[in-house]
Amino acid sequence: MVGTALRARLAGQGHDVVRVLRGNHSDPSAIWDPEAAWFREGALEGVDAIVHLAGASIGEGRWTDSRRAELRSSRIEATRLLVAHLSTLTRKPSVLVSASAIGYYGSRGDEQLTEDSSAGSGFLADLTRDWEQEVLAARELGVRTTLLRFGVLLASDAGALPRMLLPFKFGAGGRLGNGRQWMSWATLDDALRATEYALTEGPDGPVNVVAPGAVTNRDFTKALGRVLRRPTLFPVPRLALRLAVGASVDELLFTSQRVVPQRLATSGFTFEHGEVEPALRAVLGR
Repeated sequence: MVGTALRARLAGQGHDVVRVLRGNHSDPSAIWDPEAAWFREGALEGVDAIVHLAGASIGEGRWTDSRRAELRSSRIEATRLLVAHLSTLTRKPSVLVSASAIGYYGSRGDEQLTEDSSAGSGFLADLTRDWEQEVLAARELGVRTTLLRFGVLLASDAGALPRMLLPFKFGAGGRLGNGRQWMSWATLDDALRATEYALTEGPDGPVNVVAPGAVTNRDFTKALGRVLRRPTLFPVPRLALRLAVGASVDELLFTSQRVVPQRLATSGFTFEHGEVEPALRAVLGR
């Protein structure tokens, strides 16, 4: 979702954008194959900046042992391969901007979380912490490194929002459980602007890419109901979701993360969409 939109945005501004395509040695358009630990020699020689967004989707499929292993390898081993390739370059990029996630913080109730907050516990927190450590190895090569800790990204045709819309269409939209868990979100457009900002101006290190207006799931649900003009009467029990999705639902949907975009705010970046209901109206064209 982010990569496709970002490529179009940067190309439209006149940048030369190189897609790091997967494939094997025999495919001349292929640049790497993370599963085979292969990277075409010198492929990224002389590029100015790299945006690293690779990683299997967290929200797809049940978290079986094999799926958990895939989620880890697609981030950790792929990132290790990328940084190893950068170490071989004569002219290295000036900046590496990598995706990360607010899953780093784990579930923290009502606690306000900034980039200085400690890592949490749980599968996603452990995964994100280990992933970030691999990315930060690029600093040793003299490359400025920024970690974009994305929250829930709101887009009309991709990501989490289209899945949220489905029950509302049938008049069955409602909060998840008691709805008290905090949701930290950003529109896709603001996420793209933050990524572009990280490429050109910094800051270095972890950056929370979330709007300043975090809301509880209850308030998010009410706002979405108002935008769609649909009722929000029926709460969705946790047990029902666990039966449908598996144990991963606890970390995917019931984690409470009240995250603040402190580093973006102090560096002068401003969000175009800071409050959830106007953001939903803009994204959905309502």
